[in-house]
Amino acid sequence: MLRIRRYLKPYMFMFVASVILLFVQANLDLSLPDYLSQIVNTGIQQNGIASPVPEAMRQETLERLTLFLSEDEETAVRAAYTLVEPGSAAADTYVETYPLVADEAIYVRNDISQDEIDALSTPIAKALLVVSALEQAMENPEAAAQMGGDGAFDLSQLPAGLDLFTVLKRLPAAQRTQLADGINERFATLGEKMISQTAVVSVKAEYEALNMDIEQLQSSYILRTGAIMLFITLLSVIATISVGYLSAKIAAGVGRDLRSDVFRKVENFSGTEFDKFPTASLITRSTNDITQLQMVTMFMVRLVFYAPIMGVGGIIRAIGKSSSMWWTIAVAVLVLIGVITIIVSIAMPKFRIVQKLIDRLNLVARENLSGMMVIRAFNMQGFEENRFDKANLDLTTNTLFIARIMAIMMPVMMLILNVLSVVILWVGSHQVAQANMQVGDMMAFLQYAMQIVFSFLMLSMLFIILPRASVSADRIADVLETELAITDPAKPKSLNGSFSGTVEFRNVSFRYPGADTDVLHDISFVAKPGETTAFIGSTGSGKSTVVNLIPRFYDVTGGSILMDGIDIREVTQHDLRDKIGYVPQKGILFSGTIESNLRYADENASEEELQTAVSIAQAAEFVNSKPEGLATEISQGGTNVSGGQRQRLSIARALVKRAPIYIFDDTFSALDFKTDAALRRALHTSTKDSTILVVTQRVSTVKNAEQIVVLDQGRIVGKGTHDDLMKTCETYQEIALSQLSMEELSS
Repeated sequence: MLRIRRYLKPYMFMFVASVILLFVQANLDLSLPDYLSQIVNTGIQQNGIASPVPEAMRQETLERLTLFLSEDEETAVRAAYTLVEPGSAAADTYVETYPLVADEAIYVRNDISQDEIDALSTPIAKALLVVSALEQAMENPEAAAQMGGDGAFDLSQLPAGLDLFTVLKRLPAAQRTQLADGINERFATLGEKMISQTAVVSVKAEYEALNMDIEQLQSSYILRTGAIMLFITLLSVIATISVGYLSAKIAAGVGRDLRSDVFRKVENFSGTEFDKFPTASLITRSTNDITQLQMVTMFMVRLVFYAPIMGVGGIIRAIGKSSSMWWTIAVAVLVLIGVITIIVSIAMPKFRIVQKLIDRLNLVARENLSGMMVIRAFNMQGFEENRFDKANLDLTTNTLFIARIMAIMMPVMMLILNVLSVVILWVGSHQVAQANMQVGDMMAFLQYAMQIVFSFLMLSMLFIILPRASVSADRIADVLETELAITDPAKPKSLNGSFSGTVEFRNVSFRYPGADTDVLHDISFVAKPGETTAFIGSTGSGKSTVVNLIPRFYDVTGGSILMDGIDIREVTQHDLRDKIGYVPQKGILFSGTIESNLRYADENASEEELQTAVSIAQAAEFVNSKPEGLATEISQGGTNVSGGQRQRLSIARALVKRAPIYIFDDTFSALDFKTDAALRRALHTSTKDSTILVVTQRVSTVKNAEQIVVLDQGRIVGKGTHDDLMKTCETYQEIALSQLSMEELSS
């Protein structure tokens, strides 16, 4: 994957934006369980009373609380509240909320900050617990015995009906503090959160004494918190959609850029590279492999950052809810990591095999389709079916193995998830029973645990596709990083100006990549403008290899090829091939129309020039016989025209270019003798100033050539005109006599 990381650079802005949105989304998602906890703890259990610092309290209550506050705490509490007397203007403002103010003075909390409320929370909560305990002692003297006291002040010895708080006011502050400490010891093990929750019961009783609507308070809190959760969910949805859009755009862009670069790279391949990368493999790399990378890019953008943020954030927040239950998540995560490691280690080697098997299947399918006529002619359908079936079954077997391994992952994940849920509920219920944890916190802890497990589950999905994508990335990188055997020079020379088209082979030798011996040995000749140089010889003598060296489909391994005295390796491939009209041994047409195929050589050619080229190539008769003429549709590969027609259109395409050099690589073999003769006569007239190089096996085609080069096993065994070779070259004589009679040869 690192080998193609540069393709992410153009999308770094979108990538960074996605990461920011993912961070926002993760934090929004992580905040939802906390709000759920608040609804359960505060909204349901505490009737919507969020703080032990009352919004309002009776004057009597505040005076009792101050008995158990330090001097500084009392000052802070009194500063936080304002006394509202019945019948005052302020009382009219609060009478609807606190109906008791109509008859009795109350203290109303000022508009203070949350930090100030938090600072008052613990001292007021503890004071409320002491006051509540003393009120219970006054109502139930038997309970007073359990509260104890010191020798000077024993609650159990107080006479019935005595106002305890009146007595406490007269006591020294030290004794009141000692009494408060004794009562608070009973709650010391609860912790501050549970003390606050317990104190809320006293706050609720105070609100009831103020005749407040507790149900309305509870409903308002739940609806308000629920509205916040809905708003957070909406923001999370927006972030999710935005990340989905950006990740899809990044992935599609990376896929587009990779396909474009692979295609552009392959366009520059010579025969050497095509020997290394078969066509079937290049098709798979350009389609299936890039699709794999496109998919993993999208998943990586969406999961690589989101899942860790969710996992780490979930762990931090879960521990914040209950630090004593951290081990439940730790065990689940360790088991998950172990399962993922085992599965990936088993599946990874298979992913490498699958891509090669796809190459193989692609190859067999292409061969079956392209060779269908031959297969039918030899009744080899059964053999080819078995061949395809083997390639298909090999791919199926490996794919099923991977699928079965991956199928194990989800049930295992769900098992871990469900076991974790049960363990959390079991342990959490005991924590709740021991007053060490609230129910809402347990529910939030459970949700955080689910989020943590799901974050690892999402990462596991990435681990499933990452190995295969890694293999695909390496295969694509192999293509992109391939050193081209044929490259342009750093400081190219120019062929422009008074270019004549002289082609010279000077002691040329050539060996195919990976071969042990040369296929061409010390080839030397000069092809001049206005003349036809023909190459003839037995099959495999190297005729096509010679002409394929001129456009640099391969580079010579010895000697040099010159055009107008300039080594072709010293000019750019574009300039070199711009001077050549090339007709391959196998006529190739592209899907489109006859006109679009002809314009492949010169898109600016006029209608008249197209018609002239068609006429010279002896294709006018069948082109004009079509109702659409030049607009006649051509199917892929030109399969809707005959071999001869396809070859003539290929010749016409080369003629449209009006090049100074023409190469005809065994082009006339698909033509009958009459058409061959007519075409050569027309060519002689229309290309009289060009250098013509013709590869053929027909003596009749080359008999009138100004220069005939006879090849045998990669060596020149004869060179000259037809008459000269008939006298001096035994190899040419054998070829000529095998095709024509002495009378035909002498005419």
